[in-house]
Amino acid sequence: MRYISTRDNSVQYTASQAIAQGLAKDGGLLTPFYIPKLPNKALEDLKSMAYQQRAVYIMKQFLEEFSVKELTDFANAAYGPEKFDSPAVAPVHTVDGSTHCLELWHGPTCAFKDMALQMLPHLLSASLVKTEEDKTVCILVATSGDTGKGALEGFKNVPRTKILVFYPKDGVSQVQELQMVTQEGSNVGVAAVVGNFDDAQTGVKKLFSNEKVRRDLERKGYFFSSANSINWGRVLPQIVYYISAYCDLLRDEKIEPGQAVNVCVPTGNFGNILAAYYAREMGLPIDQLICASNSNNVLTDFIREGVYDRNRQFYNTMSPSMDILISSNLERLLYSITQDPEEVRRYMARLNEVGRYQVGGKVKEKLQKRFKGYFCDDKETQRVIRSMYDRHGYLIDTHTAVAFSALEKYRAETGDGAPAIVASTASPFKFCSSVLEALGEADIAQGLDALDQLTAKTGQPAPAPLAGLRNKRVRFTQVVEKERMADAVMSLLE
Repeated sequence: MRYISTRDNSVQYTASQAIAQGLAKDGGLLTPFYIPKLPNKALEDLKSMAYQQRAVYIMKQFLEEFSVKELTDFANAAYGPEKFDSPAVAPVHTVDGSTHCLELWHGPTCAFKDMALQMLPHLLSASLVKTEEDKTVCILVATSGDTGKGALEGFKNVPRTKILVFYPKDGVSQVQELQMVTQEGSNVGVAAVVGNFDDAQTGVKKLFSNEKVRRDLERKGYFFSSANSINWGRVLPQIVYYISAYCDLLRDEKIEPGQAVNVCVPTGNFGNILAAYYAREMGLPIDQLICASNSNNVLTDFIREGVYDRNRQFYNTMSPSMDILISSNLERLLYSITQDPEEVRRYMARLNEVGRYQVGGKVKEKLQKRFKGYFCDDKETQRVIRSMYDRHGYLIDTHTAVAFSALEKYRAETGDGAPAIVASTASPFKFCSSVLEALGEADIAQGLDALDQLTAKTGQPAPAPLAGLRNKRVRFTQVVEKERMADAVMSLLE
């Protein structure tokens, strides 16, 4: 399996080169030359396997230069009981006869990013050996809330790595911020950026392409890589859990072999739903991919109109991990649809120059055949949280509520009652204040006291990693302007 840039398919890379490099030097995203098909009867074989075995089976299709033993060791380390509080790793909770919730938040940081970020450090460390890289990797991460903690925890004290996370000041929940600024580890750094997530993400991309900064790093014995979903090593492990969820439903006889399902994903940067798209390309029986957005509905408009336009008001919402107007992974989908790096490069140039691009009719037609887009505001998000709890006794977070709202709208609009898998991306305890407000609480406790309040309200215990934040010391207080992010990098390496 070879990898190419979405903006230039003339240069090919091995999987280890793609994972170690993170981002193509031309600014494109490294992506597989083709998507391999699942072998015949693969789903039948997979349904009796543990999650770790499924991960090895699926990832091996893309990682030919990694041995089965290597991947087995990585999967056992990444998804073992000391990391995940459910033996299923990514259990499927059936809400009703045709609606199933894929819970992706049972890992060490209580968010779906753990599913990839517990695996990525193993893949990256092995890739450094395979590529005979002698420099230390400096991993830059922009986060809208969950990726940061997931990456920090995954790379904590990993040899030959340094990791620096940038998050938008006042743009994440109190719990998310506490998780990051109390992070332990000798090789980690955290800085708040004055601005929103797009400012942080754009700043990281500019650092990757800044030749002076890259040369300065090389002199110090470092090179850049990424733990954001621009790194293929982040997207690949996410493919696994969609296939795993389908296999669980097969095993439990909740769907018939070959029966198509719809998948609904709350998404901002487009990586999570892209993984579902790739699972479909591999042969998983998925019909519609339902893209759920909050008030930052740039993806909804793109799917409906074929116009991507980030020139709009930015909203800070109660689903902050989706507060994004530049969805980086959409570039990989555009390449998959067009198979034309020149066309993708034109779209990305337009986005960079004027903040807007419009795809051609054939691209729009292919997009709309597979994707449906819906969005909701905070008021609707709260209504869905309350409704799910009152009707089903099922507590969900704000991002998952956006997804359930989108599924509800899709079914009402189309009458499609096919089985649906909804990606649940975070524990409700990461967003206590918003969940409590949705459940009717008026006087909401501050900070970590809200964890106890939500437990008292629902009878459900807070996940241990969140409850344990009370005993953590704040280590990082740095705030930087977006133009000064390079200074934060250099200070980490001193």
